[in-house]
Amino acid sequence: MAREGKYIYCITEGAEGERFGLQGIGDRGNELTPISYRDIAAIVSDSPVMRYPVSRENSLAHERAIEAVFNRHTVLPARFCTIAENEARVRTILEREYDDFRALLKKMRHKVEVGVKAVFHETLIYQEILEEHDEIKRRKEAIASLPPQKAHWQLVEIGRMVEEALKAAKDRVREEIVDALKQACCDFRLTHRLLGERMIMNAAFLVDRDREAAFNRAMNGLAERYRERIAFKYVGGFPPFNFVCLIINVA
Repeated sequence: MAREGKYIYCITEGAEGERFGLQGIGDRGNELTPISYRDIAAIVSDSPVMRYPVSRENSLAHERAIEAVFNRHTVLPARFCTIAENEARVRTILEREYDDFRALLKKMRHKVEVGVKAVFHETLIYQEILEEHDEIKRRKEAIASLPPQKAHWQLVEIGRMVEEALKAAKDRVREEIVDALKQACCDFRLTHRLLGERMIMNAAFLVDRDREAAFNRAMNGLAERYRERIAFKYVGGFPPFNFVCLIINVA
C-alpha cells in the first residue's frame, strides 16, 4: 500500500486558513488546504505517493484545483503529479524556494492567460493561393483534362506546391496577428498543437488585468480586419498554465 503524502497543485500568496471547497485529485474527496510559510503557501491535498496516469480525468482535477485558487489569488501552477512526503517537507520547500517563489508571484500578480486560435476559411485560402501563384494555377489547368492515372504525379507535385504556399501564408499572417496583440500583453507563447492544415496559430497570451480592455480591442480589430479570411476563437481568464509550470524538487 502506497504511503500518504501531500499533492502540490500550486504556490500562492496568503491563503492561510482558507478552504477552497474542491476535491483534490484521486476521487477520494480530499479537500484542498494551504500549507503556509511566511506570506506564501502551497495548496495541497492528501494523496498516496504514487505516479498518477496523465489521463483527462486526472489532468482536469489538477487544473480545476489551480483554477479554484486562482479565483482568489495569484498562483504559480506546479507540474502535474508533484507529491511531497509530508507537511514538514512542503514547508521546507517553501522556505528553500521562498525568494524565487516571491519574485515569480510578483511577476504573475494581476495577470491572466488568454488563448487565441486562428484558422483560415477553407474556400478562400485555397482560392487565394491559386490567384497568387501562377505556376500552381497553370499546372492545374494543364492536367484538368487528363485521366487520373496520367495526372497522378503532377497532382502530387501540385499538392506539394500548395502545401508550401499555405505554410508561407500562415507564417505571414501569424506574424501579423502576433504583432497586433503583443502591444497589449506582457508575454506570449506559440504552441505547436495545430489542428488541421488550415490552423494558423494556437497561442497563449499573458495579459495584465488592467490591459484586458486594450487586448479585447486588438482582438476585435483583428476579427474585423480578417473577417472574410480567418475564424478566431478567443477564450480567457485562466491561470498562467503556459507561462509557469513549477518543477519542484520534493526530495
